[in-house]
Amino acid sequence: MSTGTSQQAYIVRESSIHNKGVFAARVVRKGEQIIQYKGEKISKKESERRALLHYDDSVRTGSGAVYLFILNKKYDVDGSMEWNIARLINHSCEPNCEAVIIQGKIWVIAKRRIKEGEELAFDYGFDLDCWQDHPCRCGKQNCPGYIAGKQYWRKLRKLIAERDAVHAEIFASKPSKKKSTTSAKKIGKSAQSAT
Repeated sequence: MSTGTSQQAYIVRESSIHNKGVFAARVVRKGEQIIQYKGEKISKKESERRALLHYDDSVRTGSGAVYLFILNKKYDVDGSMEWNIARLINHSCEPNCEAVIIQGKIWVIAKRRIKEGEELAFDYGFDLDCWQDHPCRCGKQNCPGYIAGKQYWRKLRKLIAERDAVHAEIFASKPSKKKSTTSAKKIGKSAQSAT
């Protein structure tokens, strides 16, 4: 893996995927270490506590931002600090980057050559515990519509189909609220002929 050139490889700006994103400031070579995902190293127990707090906050505010990253079997990294620029990298179902742990540090690495100006993105790898809370906005052709690791897509598509079938059944069983247009037309004609 290469660290690339001395010129910084990324810039932050508005993203069409979500809020702010991280973009290539220059051509990035395949395998290049672009940016380190930094933060506070915390225990799994503390990570779980913070995850629940993030979830409660997201329910209250509508913000879905969770910056907890698995480091190893014992520790996670809470990257919610503003100085962790890598926290702004968005998810994509066709990512150009991946997160790799190298010597106890989380690095975002280019999976392929990335053009200058292209948004950096990696697969967040979410499981299906709260899939409905994480809609995906990557816009890629194969996107299942929610942020989930690729290994979960088949099951996710099945869950979406089951949910949609239930919604369709509920919708079909509700009485129609269509107003009769025939009587309105008759009233309108009667009113015109009376004048």
